[in-house]
Amino acid sequence: MSRPLVVAAVAAEATYVPDGLRLLVSGIGKVESASAVAEAIAAERPSVVLNIGTAGSLDGRTGLFCPSVALNHDFSSEAIRFLGGEAVDEVTIPGGDGTVLATGDVFVSDPALRDALARRAGLVDMEGFAVARACQRAGVPVRLVKHVSDHADETATDWPAQVDASARALGDWLRANALL
Repeated sequence: MSRPLVVAAVAAEATYVPDGLRLLVSGIGKVESASAVAEAIAAERPSVVLNIGTAGSLDGRTGLFCPSVALNHDFSSEAIRFLGGEAVDEVTIPGGDGTVLATGDVFVSDPALRDALARRAGLVDMEGFAVARACQRAGVPVRLVKHVSDHADETATDWPAQVDASARALGDWLRANALL
């Protein structure tokens, strides 16, 4: 029988994942997370992928969110399309809470980048889009569950001190929603 697969970029985000759930620590960034998730899907075909992790808030909100849209914010989609290629830079996630998540391989702490992203999204992370796209390609349901750890500004460098509180909130969400 297939079961959920919980995916976190780093072990610190998964500290409070309940026993009984399969956990994959994918590594940081889009390439690492997409590769690890695709490999895990091929090996065991989970019933759903639950991508838990921290995120920076671009709109000042705090708390836990389940994004409905994930954007690939640092991808040259216009150039790829100009060359005649397929350029998927947005994934819609059914059942989300309406939040838009921007994903990129850049740790956002620069005010100019933060402001530019805030015009398109409420949250920013480094893996969500990649996990959602790998699941979309494989036909496996996905849920992104992100807890705000910082405001994608100078406070982002304090992530190590904030990750435990986020991991606790993510663990609580899993206990309430993962159908253990």
